[in-house]
Amino acid sequence: MMEEIGIYRFEVKLSADKLEAGILLRVDEKDLGKIVVLESDVYQALEMHKVNHGIIDEVVRELCTAPAKFANAFVTIATGTPPTVGTDGYMEYPYLETVGEDSGPRELEDGRVDFYNVTNIPNVAKGQLLAKKVPAGQGQPGKTVTGEPIAPKASKEAIFKPGKNVVQNQERTMIYAAIDGQVSFTEKDKMNVFPVFEVNGDVDFGVGNIDFVGTVVIRGNVLNGFRVKASGDIRVLGSVEGAELDAGGSIEIKSGIVAQDKGSIIAGQNIRTSFIQNANVTAGNQVIVSQSIMFSTVRAGKQIICKGAKGIIIGGVLQAGEKIAARIIGNTSATPTLLEVGVKPELRQELASLQKELQDVYENLRKTDQGLGVLNQILQVTGELPADKRVMQIKLTNTRLVLEKESRALESRKKEVEAELVGEGPAAVDAYHVMYPGIKMTFGKLVHFIKHEYARTRFMVIDGEITSTTLL
Repeated sequence: MMEEIGIYRFEVKLSADKLEAGILLRVDEKDLGKIVVLESDVYQALEMHKVNHGIIDEVVRELCTAPAKFANAFVTIATGTPPTVGTDGYMEYPYLETVGEDSGPRELEDGRVDFYNVTNIPNVAKGQLLAKKVPAGQGQPGKTVTGEPIAPKASKEAIFKPGKNVVQNQERTMIYAAIDGQVSFTEKDKMNVFPVFEVNGDVDFGVGNIDFVGTVVIRGNVLNGFRVKASGDIRVLGSVEGAELDAGGSIEIKSGIVAQDKGSIIAGQNIRTSFIQNANVTAGNQVIVSQSIMFSTVRAGKQIICKGAKGIIIGGVLQAGEKIAARIIGNTSATPTLLEVGVKPELRQELASLQKELQDVYENLRKTDQGLGVLNQILQVTGELPADKRVMQIKLTNTRLVLEKESRALESRKKEVEAELVGEGPAAVDAYHVMYPGIKMTFGKLVHFIKHEYARTRFMVIDGEITSTTLL
């Protein structure tokens, strides 16, 4: 729209989001020296376009004082107020303040050094505050140049995930320990407190296999052929040979894994160790290694990180949902090494299975409702159901309740899986120092063979192709 005033006219334009208004003084060149622009005329032009917020009075004054300077060119004359971004909620863990650093080997009275009792295992007491929710900070609404409010983007609240042996306050903002024990995070970051079972030495024939509903701490090594299973965490202060370790939470192995292609290490959350050699390792979240991963099969739901002082990956098969990163990948001998990133086949398979189960449940619900509808029609016509029909009605009603409960559980899990798949960031392989030839890299269906050395390089998929960029 334009407003014509004598020998000139105003044009006012608003940006698409209405956070900015521009004005143009339209006038013929020959009339530049003749025009007189009044502030009231400018404000009236703005009012015609409902611009009433964020008007820059200084620009209005300049436009009236030196109109030739603004002739036939748009200038910003009003700016809206953008909404302020709120802060997402998060969890605080006060119990971590009491966790000390490793104290190191301790010299005994007879002069020997105790290398097993090198770590102080942090326990929590019944009733101790473990976690508290910090609420999201709400952003402030903004305003367009036409005075319309702009709602701020909604902040995300922290998700409370209480597990076993913990209690919440009435407002569900705090989690306390219900027993003495050790904090362990399991299945989708649920917070638990498990009792602790300690072995003051090796897991050998003198101890046997361990299957414990809690957290297991082993102050020695886990020898060939033995099994350790825990619903919480497993902490090994020595090394692990060809053994089987299975933890619902995380696994920490101080002195590394030398498995000789025997046994397996499986954790629901993270696995942290100094090195992995000829082993089969699977973590639901991260595998973090300080020295080396050699000739092993390593799987991680999210990341495999090997970037200590040595930080080298040679041989084997490594699979991660988000990232594989190391200081050095491969060697000068071009040892075959397979890196797979960017897909979570187990999740995609689960999603397909959930969709099939939901279809079956909804079909059974439809048939159940159909049966109940027929019985209801009989009841309306006759006023009473025969005994066998009453039994059928009870059975169908109970079946419907079970199916409804099952459908809710399946829908809830389906949303969790879909959110996890959507939340996947761009997958990457990072070589912080060098990557040697002999590497086969797979991003979903895309495959790339490394045929020459790359220094400080990140590989990722851009526009459907595997591309490389230099790491700073």
